[in-house]
Amino acid sequence: MHNQSYSLESNQLRSKHGSRQLDQGFAIVIDFGKTLSKLSLWSKDVRCLEKLTRANAVLPGEPYSALDTAGTADWLIGALGQFAAHPVEAIIPVAHGAAIACIRDGVLAFAPPDYECEIPADSLGSYRTQRDPFAVTGSPALPAGLNIGTQLHHLDTLGALQGCTLMPYAQYWGWLLSGVAANEVTSLGCHSDLWSPATRNFSPMAKRRGWAAQFAPLVRAGDVIGTLLPELAKLTGLSPTVRIHAGLHDSNAALLAARSFPEIAGREATVLSTGTWFIAMRSPAEPVDLTTLPEARDCLVNVDAFGQPVPSARFMGGREIELLGKRIDRTGLTGLAEVLASGTMALPSYAPGSGPFPARSGHWINQPASDDEQAAAIALYAALMTDTALDLIGAKDCLLIEGRFASSELFTRALAALRPKTRVYTASAEADVSFGALRLIEPSLMPPGELAPVDPLDQDLSAYRTAWHAAIEAQA
Repeated sequence: MHNQSYSLESNQLRSKHGSRQLDQGFAIVIDFGKTLSKLSLWSKDVRCLEKLTRANAVLPGEPYSALDTAGTADWLIGALGQFAAHPVEAIIPVAHGAAIACIRDGVLAFAPPDYECEIPADSLGSYRTQRDPFAVTGSPALPAGLNIGTQLHHLDTLGALQGCTLMPYAQYWGWLLSGVAANEVTSLGCHSDLWSPATRNFSPMAKRRGWAAQFAPLVRAGDVIGTLLPELAKLTGLSPTVRIHAGLHDSNAALLAARSFPEIAGREATVLSTGTWFIAMRSPAEPVDLTTLPEARDCLVNVDAFGQPVPSARFMGGREIELLGKRIDRTGLTGLAEVLASGTMALPSYAPGSGPFPARSGHWINQPASDDEQAAAIALYAALMTDTALDLIGAKDCLLIEGRFASSELFTRALAALRPKTRVYTASAEADVSFGALRLIEPSLMPPGELAPVDPLDQDLSAYRTAWHAAIEAQA
């Protein structure tokens, strides 16, 4: 349990770096992903001056495995101390959308569950009988604890929620820094089962179970909820006047960043955020019937920072690439010709229970021995999975790929080849989740750089795609 008793590591870091005369960093974005926690310092001319990262840990235990919030908090306070020489004005947190924090008597009551921790079958079965229909929440029934409602149900059966104030993970870190509890819609509206996008209110189940009344007050993602706690100002060397903003869900921050470009803003466009999860979020030019999204294929309705519903689809792309064992975030097309000639392909899914083929078991056809050929086949796999997800949400006209895998030439060019009627772009590495969060602090910020059009591969991938889908159907 973390109780705001911080280590002295931050003081040591401050003494090491405090002699530098640095005067450019005005804002800090904290990004708590599934795999990494990241801290970035930004100038007002939208330059990332420094970025610090930490691999996240999961703590095994009973009755569930938990996120290492204590270790992450100590790292965060220490890392903030490295930026003390800058005139920092604001901090905004960003986080993935499948963690929940509970505050009781001014401290974190228990470490948040890890969403990949399996929920006991009887508890999960009981929960599934109570959740609202997909048409009400836009939340599909997901495995393990990917629905926050599932986590709350299990915690409730353990008697852990009594006397708690609840908040999503991004807002927990805002509370840790400011002492002010808050809640906001991008996190609530992210496959949680807790929000009804159509009514812009808590879901009927969240109200029936009493959870809605336990959540901290709703604010907007860009709202200032408080200032840096005096004890943290002393530890880090930052000013106690630093503003703490409420923060938001990470993929929604990526969407905000994308909408800063004229090719995307106010137009029919889809943003593909790539990391542990590949998440496609469509901004339709005209309203669409969200109830037609296929719930069983990991489609969902996200809610943007302004409360608007966003048809979305996803799969655990980064995790699957990691499990397949070869890096694809590289330039070059080595191995592609051999893969296409031999019919080598990876079939879904390597993260069972999620994505457009949740019931399929991943395996190879003609797995090659060459590392280059395996990497090429994995990049094609990621492109085909993405292509399928984009079809499920009706994506068209324009696509922006951002995040870790936007640098993969084979992945991005293969996706452009698979979707010849779509204009496909990538953005500079700085026009990412962090920049989207910055736009909530300073809405007038212009994007760093311009979008780069992606040239489709010269090869025709239509026959390969047809064979890939046929092989998947043959598994049924």
